[in-house]
Amino acid sequence: MSMLKKTVLAGALLVALVVAVGSNKGWTQESSVSTKSTTQEPARPLEAFRLDCSINELEDGKKVNSRQYAMNLNANDANEIKIGSRMPVEPKPGEFQYLDIGTSIWARLETRNDQLGLSVRAELSNFASAGLGTPPTPEKPQEHDPRPVIRQLKINASTLVLLGKPMVVGIVDDPNSKRQFQLEVTVTKLR
Repeated sequence: MSMLKKTVLAGALLVALVVAVGSNKGWTQESSVSTKSTTQEPARPLEAFRLDCSINELEDGKKVNSRQYAMNLNANDANEIKIGSRMPVEPKPGEFQYLDIGTSIWARLETRNDQLGLSVRAELSNFASAGLGTPPTPEKPQEHDPRPVIRQLKINASTLVLLGKPMVVGIVDDPNSKRQFQLEVTVTKLR
């Protein structure tokens, strides 16, 4: 064979090899894409739950007050309940800001490794009475104070859920009294 024929033949083989490798590489990418789409986990159906919350007030170990709240949640979703008032305050003459006074409960349910976790935030605020608990008398009537005293209670918690079982997820003591506040939750699966 002549040198020219050998060079042409080698060039043709090189072109054929490049085309074969290129088309094989494209086929490999296509097959890996199609493999990925068939090996993905199927979408899980939505799971619906009901969250019942109780904010219990205890004095000397006895329940003296309880507030009930409830919301529906989907797994891997969050919801919020908010009830109260927006109180205007005047930090400077002619300048107003609003304070949220009342109850706010935010919750998120998350499924991971076939377990259900709950994250919850509860915030309560109200106006403290004049004299921090001293009731007004005829001799000393309650005066209007332009600087309101606001009491706050905040509990942030996260825990593993035990379905259908009441769970106390947070406890705080009132520093101005012998009262204690508890946040109790119960998660129930719907359907």
